[in-house]
Amino acid sequence: MASAAVAVALAMGAGCVVAPGRNEAGLADLTRRFGPRVRTVVLSGEQETDQHRMRQAAPGPIDKVLDILPPLPDAAPVRAAAQTGRPHGTVVLMGGLRVGLELNYAHLMRHSITIRGQYMYPRDAPARLVALVRAGLLQLDNWTVTTFPLAQANEAVAQAARSGRAFQTTVLLPTQ
Repeated sequence: MASAAVAVALAMGAGCVVAPGRNEAGLADLTRRFGPRVRTVVLSGEQETDQHRMRQAAPGPIDKVLDILPPLPDAAPVRAAAQTGRPHGTVVLMGGLRVGLELNYAHLMRHSITIRGQYMYPRDAPARLVALVRAGLLQLDNWTVTTFPLAQANEAVAQAARSGRAFQTTVLLPTQ
């Protein structure tokens, strides 16, 4: 999911995307696929260190922070990212955080940070993604797609479980 978000952000004109994460191999893959416009940061688990690394990775002030992390036992990475936004920036919370999230109220108020919760994505997102592809702004050659006819639904599920990595997609085609 995070990998797709990076691809879409770049397609929509983001000059640079700072992509923090714990999986060094996954982060290296993002850099390989998208080049220098993606700046990766390996999370240390220490909030101040992670904030500093994210800010240093960015070529300038961070306009938007998008939290799409999976369920975590601790909110430190989300809290660290939320503290990196520029004055009048936006923090969008879409992740699977299942613990409380305490944010620095004074920081948010002093810098006029907008916090927005967004479960999943807006209804018009699929049509907008298709429009990006049609316009040639979102390249699909980064994805490997494996298709199965409806009669092989069990095999498709097994394949999806085996290859549930970034840029790997399994599609069930009901018309075949």
